[in-house]
Amino acid sequence: MRRTVPAYVLRCCLLAVCASSSGVALADNTDPEVSPALDRVSLWLGAYDAHTSTTVSAGLNNVDVKGHINLQNDLGFPSRKVEPRVRFDFLLGESQGFSFDYYRVDQSRTRTLSTAIGFNGNTFDASASVTGRVNFDFGSAAYKWWFGHGSDVFGLGVGAAYYRVHAGISGEATLSGPFIGQASAYASTSTTHSAWAPDLQLGWRHAFTNNLRMYLNASGVKKNGNHLGGHIYDAALGVEWFPWRNIGFGAEYDYTRIHIHQGHHTYNDELAMRMDGPSVFLRLRF
Repeated sequence: MRRTVPAYVLRCCLLAVCASSSGVALADNTDPEVSPALDRVSLWLGAYDAHTSTTVSAGLNNVDVKGHINLQNDLGFPSRKVEPRVRFDFLLGESQGFSFDYYRVDQSRTRTLSTAIGFNGNTFDASASVTGRVNFDFGSAAYKWWFGHGSDVFGLGVGAAYYRVHAGISGEATLSGPFIGQASAYASTSTTHSAWAPDLQLGWRHAFTNNLRMYLNASGVKKNGNHLGGHIYDAALGVEWFPWRNIGFGAEYDYTRIHIHQGHHTYNDELAMRMDGPSVFLRLRF
């Protein structure tokens, strides 16, 4: 299936090209007003090697019918997959600016079960062929304040994040109930969550030289509500190396925890996702 890049990611890349062509000052030691740990304009193009564990839970509100599935353990989803990741940052003045981030996780798998699985009132029997899928999109935009002008700077960002999560399972299942007795039929169960939520970001950056730096980022997204709520926490530790003036490489290790719950008229569902692993980037600075 062909993937489309979100429009705001393309706009970020266009802004970077326009900024470079308009002669934006370089953020190195020729620009003493800006810390050597920061860039005037910064573009990150890379990939996230995510180690993923996803658990989907569902239950009826008024009946003691519940179930949960771990997509990796129960359906044999691959625990690792490389996914695209894009970032874009630019400064306004000496120590304030905007930061954008986008990545996604998209997995699907069809498998013949070796043991029966019960989920949301349906029983997927052993030897049944089932298909599971999970899609997670995350994008954030934040206004950042950087404190300090030396080799160390500390950042505070406030903004908004958009996330969309879809997870589901479908295949032959045994259905039972007071009116239908027991029957075998095709069943499909899925959950989809999408929302905007406040985003708080913290950061620290250190420049060993103009060409070698390290950083620590942390962010939190939290949404309260009975219909839709949950949280997303993320932390990353990374390094940057610029063998050339404007072109370099970045590597980091990310740690992400996601827990989202959604209430409906007759049932409720939850999704818990853990992701961690390395990311690598081609770094462009202007």
